[in-house]
Amino acid sequence: MDAGAVTFPRRTTRQIFVGKVPVGGGSPVTVQSMTTTKTADVEGTLQQIYALAAAGCDIVRCTCNELEAAEGLAHIVPRSPIPVIADIHHQYRMALAALDAGVHGLRLNPGNIRKPEHIKAVASEAKDRNVPIRIGVNGGSLDPALYDKYGGRVTPEAMVESALSEIAYFDEVGFDLVKISVKASNVPLMVEAYRQLADATDYPLHLGVTEAGPLPEGIVKATAGIGALLAEGIGDTIRYSLTADPVEEARAGKVLLESLGLRERTGVDLIACPSCGRAEVDVIAVANAARDAFADREIPLQIAVMGCVVNGPGEARDADLGIAAGRHRGHLFVKGMNVAVVPEDEMVETLVEWAEFISEHGAEAALARVDTEKAAREAEKDRLALLDEQGADANASEQRVELLNQRFD
Repeated sequence: MDAGAVTFPRRTTRQIFVGKVPVGGGSPVTVQSMTTTKTADVEGTLQQIYALAAAGCDIVRCTCNELEAAEGLAHIVPRSPIPVIADIHHQYRMALAALDAGVHGLRLNPGNIRKPEHIKAVASEAKDRNVPIRIGVNGGSLDPALYDKYGGRVTPEAMVESALSEIAYFDEVGFDLVKISVKASNVPLMVEAYRQLADATDYPLHLGVTEAGPLPEGIVKATAGIGALLAEGIGDTIRYSLTADPVEEARAGKVLLESLGLRERTGVDLIACPSCGRAEVDVIAVANAARDAFADREIPLQIAVMGCVVNGPGEARDADLGIAAGRHRGHLFVKGMNVAVVPEDEMVETLVEWAEFISEHGAEAALARVDTEKAAREAEKDRLALLDEQGADANASEQRVELLNQRFD
């Protein structure tokens, strides 16, 4: 995170541990996802868990809906690179079986495990094993009594009451290793429910917009809810619930936290201009190629892809590294200073080479190995040539302004 970056004050919460991963209490916000495999398929599930971990997932959830799934968990948990949570619905005995399998946490939905004696039995068993439980309230599966109480509809108050009622059962057996979620597919409803819950308790909160949907709409919807709350200091762990490969969930969560400055950057922050009439290359194609080239590299730099040498280096001067197109050449710059000129078809390859060098040796070392004055002269030559060809207003903006003003003369 940059020394001068704006940070969001975090809500003070209790801290629990899911395996060895801290949640709440000022610890870094964690990223979660859920496997889509059959949990009984041990090798297939582990393969997906490893892919999730590589994409930035800190905690993974697996369904435990049958005895074969619980048996699968017994084999998965000791081989998983990240803590495993068992997802439980309806059958409280599956929660007990998952505990026997050695899981690091449980998720219970109070909307479909309603008998107090069953809830307390699970909490007592979890207490004995020092295993945390997430109370996972879902707007789509509230207790029918709460629907009736709040006029036959889901409200923030109904969801918060559901969570607090579950906590009351836990309190009866002295269990407090708890985190809570109040998810809904309606973003304003979800945001208000979490705000009310944050005012009502100091337990750590797990954020998510349930059933957010496929890409790209699902990411936009989930980010709207999760991001709004994180910016208010609410939230200790997050999940993007997407209709997509769960690896996309982990990537989205990681990017969001890094963008908000809530996690240290581990990968490239790729910025690119939206293109315009002055662009000398297909910016979208080059940016996508750069994204793919850096996808699996842990290089914590901001890298810019700019469409023209006229404005590119100036607009992206704060980037650690960037490249701007000009007259079939790519002008490379480091911290706003031109350092090299390369053929257009070598732009991405050169970015990767320089990024790896800077990541290992630093920007000053990168600048010291080249003739920056020569590179600046080459960039200026192409910049002036483009201005001569296209003029200072390549998008004809001033001409349009003059035209519309004529209508009011």
